[in-house]
Amino acid sequence: MPNWGLTSCCQRDQVLFLSTIGVYTVVILALWRTVLLTPFKLITVFLHEASHAIACKLTCGQVEGIEVHGNEGGVTKTRGGVYWVILPAGYLGSSFWGMALILASTNIMTARIAAGCFILALLVVLFIAENWTLRGLCIGFIIFLAVIWLLQEKTTVRILRYAILFIGVMNSLFSVYDIYDDLISRRVNSSDAEKFAEVCPCPCNGIAWGVIWGMISFIFLCGSMYLGLVILS
Repeated sequence: MPNWGLTSCCQRDQVLFLSTIGVYTVVILALWRTVLLTPFKLITVFLHEASHAIACKLTCGQVEGIEVHGNEGGVTKTRGGVYWVILPAGYLGSSFWGMALILASTNIMTARIAAGCFILALLVVLFIAENWTLRGLCIGFIIFLAVIWLLQEKTTVRILRYAILFIGVMNSLFSVYDIYDDLISRRVNSSDAEKFAEVCPCPCNGIAWGVIWGMISFIFLCGSMYLGLVILS
């Protein structure tokens, strides 16, 4: 039975899980404006755009191309599909994938599955990428994850779980920041939230939707930590 009440918290694995997330958060915030985090910020943009593409395909649309730019922007070109499903899928989808990666890191088997799925997704996107920034990002992270996986399986350097956890924490933090920066602190008429406000019958403007999406993303982050503790209990 899952220990939903966390009555025996916190055991060694749970303490290590929370401590690692805390250390990663401090390191990420300390290095936020350095080039060291640029590849990981771009992989978050990749997951954002990939979520738009997935929502498009799930609503019977056609994905015509994906781009990720060096300035941490991106675009997914779609045709058809349900627009009001595709628009919020970027921010909320990247937050969801952050949560999924954090949870996958709690077990070596799920970490292997997450790494394998990630590599497969990168391979798929590599063939529909429309610019070299995204192609280079896909190739770079395929090599990065493959090397980490080989080290896990062939040596005593067993860091696959920690690599997956870092990508998950980075993705979750950047998703929340990106929502605040793009949708709340400044009003961009071309943002997903502004476009969503135009097609949604609810009486909310783009900033209001940004706040709502930001709260949902923060819930994903907190939920991943709670569920991780439950899994490890």
